[in-house]
Amino acid sequence: MKKTTLLIMAAGIGSRFGTGIKQLEPVGLHDEIIMDYSIHDAIAAGFRKIIFVIRRDIEEDFRERIGNRVEQICRELQVETAYAFQDLKEIPEGFSVPEGRTKPWGTGQAVLAAKHLLHEPFAVINADDYYGKEAFGQLHQWLSADHADTAVAMAGFILKNTLSDYGGVTRGVCQVTEGHTHIADVVETSNIVKTIDPVTGAVGAEANGQRLDPDSYVSMNMWGFPAKEGCDPPFVEVLEKGFHTFFETAVPANPLKAEYLLPTLIGGLLREKKFTVKVLETKDRWFGVTYKEDKPIVVESFKKLIAQGAYREELYSDLLEKKD
Repeated sequence: MKKTTLLIMAAGIGSRFGTGIKQLEPVGLHDEIIMDYSIHDAIAAGFRKIIFVIRRDIEEDFRERIGNRVEQICRELQVETAYAFQDLKEIPEGFSVPEGRTKPWGTGQAVLAAKHLLHEPFAVINADDYYGKEAFGQLHQWLSADHADTAVAMAGFILKNTLSDYGGVTRGVCQVTEGHTHIADVVETSNIVKTIDPVTGAVGAEANGQRLDPDSYVSMNMWGFPAKEGCDPPFVEVLEKGFHTFFETAVPANPLKAEYLLPTLIGGLLREKKFTVKVLETKDRWFGVTYKEDKPIVVESFKKLIAQGAYREELYSDLLEKKD
């Protein structure tokens, strides 16, 4: 099978999380962080290269908290690791950073930060989301096959299973084709809050007063981008062209807050019928740390998964045993 790469976007400031770096919060029995479980599941699924996209200012904390430890485990498992750095100043030639801009440029730029490391089919995930084993297995299998240069895959989660009890979240809300095999459109939607029907207790969702279908597919930024044997992923070139267009159009309109986001770019490509997006349906339940108050729920969720046998208390021990 083809070598596949997992790119983990861990450069987010985490302003909604408050103090500290939410990607580095311990949630496991032995202080594992959410990223540990994603790395474990990716390696178990067959991924053989891990790229961390971080900021320079969190590099020391990142390496101390997870990087050095994971690098050692990956070396034993013959899995390659690499770092890329997302920088506010890394923008297309001919443009400048708007005065007063401090907000990062978004997930599209995070992937571009690693373009010099992407030489094989790759998947993209957020550092602070738990996706489950099934999604990694499906993505690796999809990436191992040949696809058109205009094909993309997305792990499809159900909206009502991805909401926080403590405030609004941002999701790429998807429209799907008949048969639920492909996405027809994806719209980045912010401030989605959970609602509870007072009579039935059913979970609902709304954004800025507008009701959403709680059973809609949503993007949790778990994408797959193919590449043919011996070729770099063609989507990287699409990203570069789109970043230039973003600075021509979106940045002048909103210089301090405009973001170059993967769901927004892919949604535009879908509407222009330039790309297709395969839905890889997953029944695993997502959870993550968006707010401080989310952490106890996440800790308890991992305890349950360990009790059910999904993971060992010593997280990577099963992979290391198989190696031996």
